Parts: sequence; C-alpha cells; structure tokens
Amino acid sequence: MKEKNGNISASPPAWKKGSGGKEALPTGLVFFPAFDWAISPTHPEREERLLYTRDQLFEEGVMDLPQIRQYQPRLADHKDIARVHFCVPDIETQATEAHRVAAGGALVIADALMKGEIKNGFALVRPPGHHAMRVAHGNRGFCNINNEPVMVEYLRQKYGLQRIAVIDTDVHHGDGTQDIYWHDPDVLFISFHQDGRTLYPGSGFTNEIGGPLAAGTTLNVPLPPGTTDEGILFVLDNLVLPIIDEFEPELIVNSAGQDNHYSDPLANMSFSARGYAILNEKLAPDIAVLEGGYSIETALPYVNMGIIMAMAGIDYSNLYEPDFREDRFKEDPRNLKKLEGIVQELTAVFRRRQELVQSTRLQKSGSLLQRNRQIYYDTDQIREAQKEALRVCPDCPGCLLIDSQASGPRGHFRVYCINIHIRCCPQCRQEARDHYAEMCRQTKELFDYVYLQDRAADLYLQYDCHLNAEDMV
Repeated sequence: MKEKNGNISASPPAWKKGSGGKEALPTGLVFFPAFDWAISPTHPEREERLLYTRDQLFEEGVMDLPQIRQYQPRLADHKDIARVHFCVPDIETQATEAHRVAAGGALVIADALMKGEIKNGFALVRPPGHHAMRVAHGNRGFCNINNEPVMVEYLRQKYGLQRIAVIDTDVHHGDGTQDIYWHDPDVLFISFHQDGRTLYPGSGFTNEIGGPLAAGTTLNVPLPPGTTDEGILFVLDNLVLPIIDEFEPELIVNSAGQDNHYSDPLANMSFSARGYAILNEKLAPDIAVLEGGYSIETALPYVNMGIIMAMAGIDYSNLYEPDFREDRFKEDPRNLKKLEGIVQELTAVFRRRQELVQSTRLQKSGSLLQRNRQIYYDTDQIREAQKEALRVCPDCPGCLLIDSQASGPRGHFRVYCINIHIRCCPQCRQEARDHYAEMCRQTKELFDYVYLQDRAADLYLQYDCHLNAEDMV
C-alpha cells in the first residue's frame, strides 16, 4: 500500500511491479459477439454487428500472433451487477445471459491484467452498456447493464484499486457511466462525443462536471459534427492526457465506442480507423471495452483491427479503409477554435476540483442536496422521474438516496434506493443502514421495492414491500 494524492491506494497490477517486463507481455482479447441476442432483426444492435470483425480477425491471423492471447468470456455474477445497478424489479429481469457474458468478458480481461498475464486487454463484447444508469428500469440507448462500471467495481472489491480513469470515446455521450460515477471523486470520467444538441442522448455539455462532492472529476467534450482525426486527437493531447497525468489513476479504461467513424449510419463524425489506432497508442489504456459502432462492414473490422494493433504494439501504418481518402478529412479551423476554448474551460474546472468540493463541505455539511431528473428509456418506452438526495459529509463522499418512479409497457414501479460509497465513513454508513431499515418498515404503501447497495461491505439487499420479504445478493 502507498499514499497517492492523499488517499491510500492498492498494490499495482502484477505487471507494473517489475521493470521492463510489461512490453514483453501479450495483449489479451475476449471476443463475444452474442450471435443469439438482438433488440430486433433489423435493429442496428443486432446479431451481425460483429460478424465482419470476427471474419477479419481470423482471416488476418490476428488470433495466432504471439502478441495476442485469447481468453474465453464467463458469466458475471448477480453480485457483480448488484454492485453497480439497482435493477427493477430484479437482476434477472434486466440482465439476460448475453448481458452477463458481455460484462463477464470484461471481468476476464480484468483478472488477466491484475494477475500479470497480459500487458493490456480488449473486451470485444456486446450488448453495449454505457447508457445504462445506476437505476435500471429497462433498455435505453441499446443498453441494460453497464459493462465498464461492473468491471470497475469488481476491480475495487477484489483487488483493492481505488483511483480509476474511464475515457469514453463513443460518439454518443456516456450518460449512464456519468450517472453511476457522478458522485464518486475517485473515478475520473471523461467523455468526448458529438454535441448533444445534434445527437442522442442530448446531454454531455461542459457544465456537467460531477456531483457536489465529486466536482471536476466528470468532464464532457461536446464535439462539433464533422470533427476529424485532427480535432479528436487535439482534445486527447491537450486535455485528456494532461488531466490523466494529474489525476494519477491506478488503471485507465477506454469505453471504446467506434461510432465516431465517418461511415457510421447513426452519427455525423469523421474519425478514421487509423485515427482510432493513434488514439489508443497515445491513451495506452490498460483495458478497452467495446461500446457502440454500427457501420458493420465498412468500419468495425478496420477500427477493431486498429485498436488491437495499437494495444499490442503492432505496426498499423498501412491500416486504411478501402474508401479512405485523406484529402476529404481536413479539420475546419472553426472547429479547432471551439475545441481550444473547451480545453481551456475544462482544464480550469479540473484544477479547481478540490476548491469546489471544499466549498460545498464548508457551506453544506450535514445537509441533503437534491436534484430532480426526468429520464427516458427510448428502446423500452419507459419514462422515469427521479428525486435524488446526497448527504454532505465532511469526511467522506457521503451516501446517496434515490426515489425513482417509472411507467412503461411493463407497468408502474416506484422504488427507493440507498447507495453507500466504498469509502463511506462509519457514521454515514450506519445512518444509511438505519434509514434502509426504517424505509422497509414504513413505506409498504408508497414503494414496490427498497434497495440497499453497500459497497463498503460488498452487500446488496432488496426488500419487496408487497411480500414483506428481503433478498440478499
């Protein structure tokens, strides 16, 4: 154990303990295309989505290279999911076997990395997950279960890691991951994506910087439509990499959406496969987990190859899409001007994060800070209203209380959720546990379920108010 930025950090992964041994290790790959799962036969998120990637990987002999080690996925346990989500009405309803295998694939890579078997790893899995929020009533943005947070909380519980950076490169704002870590000062979440004024989910603006006790550890870069390799790599070089250096995470995760590609049918960006390779070489993520990307034939095989080659240290200088022409992708100077302003704004926010949090603690200690939210599940046509309250503690990230009501084709649910941060102080933790017991006694006619997610004790409780029964995960 060693001191880092005022906090105790866990032992580093095995490959980080030695000197010079990391580069000799292979890159780990898990490939789970979920050919038996789809939202619908004609939906962009369907069985064929990774078919061409699979063919390309095997035709090019990637899996036979000494720089690559392939792993088989496994099922994530219900407890793995319960560390992250309040699944309504229960985990079985929200997490199909395909979701559990996709999340489990990321856990396999995490284990291989921490055991020192690989230098880094890429989980090519579907279904994707970065739009799945803390409270999960159904599918939104093609997502039910958020794979990266499931992996992050697994790493925290099993290996004692604390400070982790999640960099989301999907063209859509990673609003689910943002929601899960909105109040967590130990997870740096940076999302760069097409401007939410022009694309689903309509969020991810520069004023979204994290909750009162985690301000400055959520950063969003809304990119103008048509942004090219030059613009995205400018953000990486001038914002993302310097902030990662200052934050000093123990692990870097790339939430590796590939729909910034110029051929993607659901967006309007101009990133190339070679641009993705350069991004991953510079970012040097410890783990990448596949998210979106729906240009099945003309982008995904090339982008996935580029990411794999960059992570494995294989020369990708001759990697190009068949229709790529460099002269078509010149960055608009007006875009670069906008990006320069965003980089300056967010750098200032990040460097003021401790001041912002301390100000909240001095002014609001002991208070409940509330926010109301309206959330729409576009895939399952569910409308949710949330009332969220954070107890401000002078000593810890506090505990979170959520009153959630949702209506949709499955009916109406009202649930009450209590989250205890993994670094919650003993007093806040006891108050939260007492509050859970009180809610179970008094709210039988108000709520359908009451949930307790105690990350400090790695405990998840679900109380059915109608049956007067409690389950533990």
